[in-house]
This record gives sequence, structure tokens and C-alpha cells, in this order.
Amino acid sequence: MTIGRSSWVRLPLSLAIIAGITEVCFRLLQVNATTAGFAYLLGILVIAAAWGLMEALMASVTAMVCFGFFFLPPIGRFAISDPQNWVALFTFLVTSLVASHLSDRAKKQTLEAKFRQQETERLYELSRAILLTGMAGPIGFHVAQNLARIFDCRSVALYDPGTGHVFYGGQHSLPGIEVELREAVISGTGSPRIEPEVVVAVITSGGQALGSLALMGISLSEGALQALLRLVAIALERVRTQEAETRAEAARQSEEFKSTLLDAIAHEFKTPLTSITAAATSVLTDIPNLPPQVLELTTIIDEEAGRLNLLVTDAARMAQIDASKIHLELRAVSVREFVDRVLQDFGPRLDGRRLRVDLREKLPRVSADPDLASMALRQVIDNGLKYSSPATELEVAAEADEDSVTIRVRDRGPGIPEGECERIFDRFYRRQSAKERVPGSGMGLYIAREIARAHGGDLRVESVLGSGSEFCLTLPTQEESSRS
Repeated sequence: MTIGRSSWVRLPLSLAIIAGITEVCFRLLQVNATTAGFAYLLGILVIAAAWGLMEALMASVTAMVCFGFFFLPPIGRFAISDPQNWVALFTFLVTSLVASHLSDRAKKQTLEAKFRQQETERLYELSRAILLTGMAGPIGFHVAQNLARIFDCRSVALYDPGTGHVFYGGQHSLPGIEVELREAVISGTGSPRIEPEVVVAVITSGGQALGSLALMGISLSEGALQALLRLVAIALERVRTQEAETRAEAARQSEEFKSTLLDAIAHEFKTPLTSITAAATSVLTDIPNLPPQVLELTTIIDEEAGRLNLLVTDAARMAQIDASKIHLELRAVSVREFVDRVLQDFGPRLDGRRLRVDLREKLPRVSADPDLASMALRQVIDNGLKYSSPATELEVAAEADEDSVTIRVRDRGPGIPEGECERIFDRFYRRQSAKERVPGSGMGLYIAREIARAHGGDLRVESVLGSGSEFCLTLPTQEESSRS
């Protein structure tokens, strides 16, 4: 038990109180031993309740000496003639010590209850301040200021690894604390480190370090400190959640804007394209005996205007699909008819390349949106044409399963590494080796898979390096669709 500076002042006062009780009981009132014993005991209880156990123990020993000297015969001597008085003396001492201990313990429990109540009130005030804190300014700054104000901290330092900043609160500084806070987050030390006047703790949530906190001049129990750290973690997570929601909303609005803009551009393009196509068709049908060169050029204009019109339409639809606006108009579609229609659009682009088609007889109809299903297949075939050599063959086949039809597009290109077979379906992903030599945006396969999955089917790839790739587009059959 250590004796504080204030105890050195209270100990003489305790002795003075016992001396005063002795003076009153022995000289002024001349009471008997029993009355004096109760007076001493009352004084000791008052001292224990007012100051503490150390002062009460000193007063108890002093009161025992005075009780034996002034009130037990022979009076005025440190000797006791009757053995029963020894029993009374030690009984008095034990009673006074026990009473002092109980009084001191009750006092400590009262102070501890008051301290816990104060902790609870401060934690409640901190939680209220966190909930009422707006988004104006960094959350770390507001938390540090509120901690210093509510808990009377001389200094507060809060490190937010998300921004890399250290936010301060309080009147005093903590030299070199920035490095320590960053190292605490890196090491991920779970339990707080408590030094003589500074507490350094990592703020965690779900096992992940959200930041670190240093507090100087704070007195908190372990439970209250953990509750404080959880409140700070809630504040940091709340802001990060709001920021993520804001970014998601901004991205959604950006996608909607892009979709609207591309749709408007598509309509603007369609007007002159329609005029060009109409003019070229009119020349080809209404003017007989065209010179061979004019006929060839007009035919090229007509074909390329039709292809450009299709590309513009696909671009607008791709933007809508990327913005999660897929509206299917399902109906029973003949696989052979829509595959033939797609392949017909690729006629001028094959440049003499051999295209082998193997469609089994009596394929069931699929439940699909003809335009969107055609777009998905066009993207897959276009991918095969881009990434395979012009001298190689492209194969399109279809086969029926129990409840679906799978259209396979096989090329003789370089193949895809196993680790990238799924990544090629990500938005904007393009293989590093093909970025410079093959044009594209990295959206075609992503859009094709989104269309297939919107139908209840899928798009996957099977590839071997050096032997080409086979893309499998699966669509549900009409019977399966009607059952579901």
C-alpha cells in the first residue's frame, strides 16, 4: 500500500481527532470505558468514511493505545491488571479495524459506482455526438475533438489509414505519435498499450484494423475503453458506408447518363444512315444498267451503311445493358433462323475466311428476345474473328440438351491462359498481349454473358493454349421457360 502526498497531511489530522476524543472523554466528560470505546469507534468510522483505510488503521492503533492508557486500570500506565481488560482491548482493536475496512470498502464501492456512472454518461454523450455529426469535414477531426471535450483528455490523436491523416484534439501535443499510430495499424495489435499517461489502441471491426487511437490524460476502465473504441469504429464505418453509397449512386447516375447519351446519339446517327441506305437502295433498284464500277461502289455503300446502322443500335443497347436496364421481349425463336440472320450480317467481314456451320436437325425453339440473343451471338463471333488468324476456320455449331440449347463458336486462335478464362468476361478487361494489336473496348463478352444470364442461360469458354477457344452460349428452350 503506497502513501500519497495527501495522506501525509491526513494522518496527523487522524491522530489529532483521536487525541480530541481522548481529551473530551477523559478530562471534560470523564466517561466510563464503554462510552469511551464507542466514541473512539465512531471517530474511526468517520475517518475511514472521509479519508480511507490507511488513516483509519493509524487512528485504530492510536485509539487502542489511548483506550488502554486512559480508561483501563491501572489508569495512566501502559499496563493492564485485569486479564479480561486485555480481551476487551483487543476486541476493541479488531472491531475498529474491521469497521474501518468495511467503511473504506463501502466508500470505494460508492466512488467506483460514481465513476462507472460518469463513464456511461460520457460514452452516451460520445455516441450522441457521433450520430449527430454531419458529413462536413473529416470524421476523424470531429471524433478527436469530441473525445478531448467529453473525456477531458489533454491530447487525442486519431489515425485514419483510409486518408493517411492523423487528426488531433485537446490542448497538448504528442510528439512522434504519428509513427507509433501507423505502426500499430500495421502490426494490428489487438490489446491497448497503456503507458504512464498515454493509451495507444488499434480500432478494429470484424477483425479488420480501421485505424488507431492515442489518448493522453484519460482514466477509463477496460470495459469503458473497449466501448469507446467500438464507438469510434462505428463512426469510421458509418462514414465509409456513406461514402461507398455516394460513389455507388454517382456510378449509377453516370451509367444512366451514358445510356441516355448513347441512345440520343444512336437516334441522331440513324436519321442520316436511313437516308444513305434509302439512297443506295434506290440507285441499285431504280437505275438499270449501272456501270460495273458504280454498281460495286453503291453496293459497298449500301452494305456498310447497314452494318453501321447495326453497330449504332448495338452500342445503344449495350449501354442500356451495362446500366442494368435489360428489358426482354421473350418469344419462341428458331435457333437456325436467328443464327443464320447473325451469320448473314458477317458476310462482308469474313474476307474469304471459311465459316463452317453445323446445326443439328430438329433443334427445339428457345425462349429468347431475338434482337438481344442475336447481339450476344454477334459479340461472340466478332470476338472469334478478332483474335484468330484470317487463314483459320471459324466453326458455329448447336446442340440441344434436356432443357436448353447450346450454341458453340470455335476459333483456331492462340487460346486463353487458364487463369484468364473468367476474367475475359469482366467489364473493360482485355488481355495485355492483345491490347495493341486487336481493337476493342473489353465490353463485348461482358455484354454477351449478361444477355445470356438475363435469359436464364450462360456464356462460358473452354480454351487450350495454342489450339484455340470454344465459347458456349446457352439459352433455355421454350418448353423449359413455360414450365418455369
